[in-house]
Amino acid sequence: MSRLVYTGVSDRMAASYILRNVRAFVEASNLSLISINSDGRIEFVNPSACSLFGYSADEMLGQPITLIVPERMRGAHMAGFARVAAGHQPNLGGKTVEVFAIRKDGSEFPIEITLSVWKGEQGYCAGAVIKDISERRERETRLLRLASQDTLTGLANKHQFMLLLQDRLVSGLPAGVILIDLDGFKEVNDIHGHAVGDSLLQAVSVRLSYLLGADVSLARLGGDEFAALLPASDRITVEGEALAILNAFRKPFFLGPLALELSASLGVALAPRDGADADELVASADFALYRAKAASGACFRFFEHSMRSEAQGRRSTCDELRTALGANQLRLFYQPQVNLKTGEIIGFEALIRWQHPVRGLLPPAAFLPALEQSALALDIGWWTLDQAADMAARLNAGGGNVKVGVNLFPAQFRALNLTDKIEDALSRHRLKPEWLELEVTEQVALGDDERTFQTFAGIRDMGVGLAFDDFGTGFASLSSLQRFPLTTLKIDRAFVAGIESKSSNAAIIKALVAMSGDLKLDTIAEGIETAEQMQALLEMGCPSGQGYRFGRPMPAEDALTLAR
Repeated sequence: MSRLVYTGVSDRMAASYILRNVRAFVEASNLSLISINSDGRIEFVNPSACSLFGYSADEMLGQPITLIVPERMRGAHMAGFARVAAGHQPNLGGKTVEVFAIRKDGSEFPIEITLSVWKGEQGYCAGAVIKDISERRERETRLLRLASQDTLTGLANKHQFMLLLQDRLVSGLPAGVILIDLDGFKEVNDIHGHAVGDSLLQAVSVRLSYLLGADVSLARLGGDEFAALLPASDRITVEGEALAILNAFRKPFFLGPLALELSASLGVALAPRDGADADELVASADFALYRAKAASGACFRFFEHSMRSEAQGRRSTCDELRTALGANQLRLFYQPQVNLKTGEIIGFEALIRWQHPVRGLLPPAAFLPALEQSALALDIGWWTLDQAADMAARLNAGGGNVKVGVNLFPAQFRALNLTDKIEDALSRHRLKPEWLELEVTEQVALGDDERTFQTFAGIRDMGVGLAFDDFGTGFASLSSLQRFPLTTLKIDRAFVAGIESKSSNAAIIKALVAMSGDLKLDTIAEGIETAEQMQALLEMGCPSGQGYRFGRPMPAEDALTLAR
């Protein structure tokens, strides 16, 4: 009997010891703990919970649990607890939920509650372990914002733009997409640095946001490309917005002391005519954007279904060209340039050809339009420069003085390492600089910015020649001839072809020859095919020419033989 009494006392002492230690643990814990009796009133709260909610223990004990529940949620909370108290939901042990709570100062914050429910002497009661998850929610919000927002401009990013567009299309709402690509942005980055470039992108985003209004979703897709989602799909409305965007770039962007001139190219696609889903519609707008940029930029184009097949053809051509470069299928042919008085060969123009394995020898017109808009233009352009330098070295190996002219792609003139590539070609082929001449087109010269001028000046400082090709057929101004350090002016074949029958052509050529002489430039007339054309040019004072009259473009070995 005494043994049994001893055991009972020990059990009570042990239980008391455990309860004291559990209470001490609960009181000291960083976890916020609350228990609620069957009446829905707080019967226990530890110091951590008091600190969390901003109350003292006396202020919380005996109060209904709604003390820490936002008013808009109290009805639902009490209804749920009433069901628990009635025994309808007794199996909630360990369940974790996320809800909002309210502090004494009235501020709301998110919490995570792990609930436990048990049956006591007075009915079902509940206990909760509470955790403040404000930091986690803020972190999740930041991650969500990063996933949907462009960090530089604050606009929607491509992912968010595509979601918005797809939602609109699924809902059957009208939608128009305008892709906006900045013309000349790369040059701003190259000249002024990326910090100025980033500021310019921010300025563009502000101007476009102000212009387009709240009903248009504007996004930065990446780099210097923006996109606008319009709640309209009729051509007239969307065309009006496109014109407004183009006009927005007529004023310079002022960044501190800098006034930066910038234009934009736009591609436009309308749903559902140009695409049934977001990917297809944006792809259609991209085809139209390509067409706008090919038209020298600063304009917009609507998508046409023929653009898709053209784009597929360009991609196919570029893929084949990439193979052609590695398989040695590309060739440089050389057309002689002669002194019209003596017939002496003074140079050759290097012209690219493609020895296609199936289609035979292809002229530049068959592949250059696709190549010039491709990143492959640089690789093939450097190959062309190297081949021309090698040919110039071979032509002059016996003590000659014959130059080789070579057209470079616009992408090469924009490349920061152009002068390095030229110096390398001169060095490797042991080439005198005056034996090499680079031909530039109006597309390059019309850039007319300081960086282009510095590039030209650097080339001339090496002693390499610079020829202005096809002058008079586009929009190049006479000031271009005066500004850039050119060595040669090439008169376009279109004027030579009508020299005998069109007095206007003859007048233009005569003026160009005179102007070229005053500027101390060499002059070469292109496209001479007849003796009559040659004689007329001689009478006008034109010193040099090239054309079928003197020889067609020919392989390197034939050109070497002719030169000898």
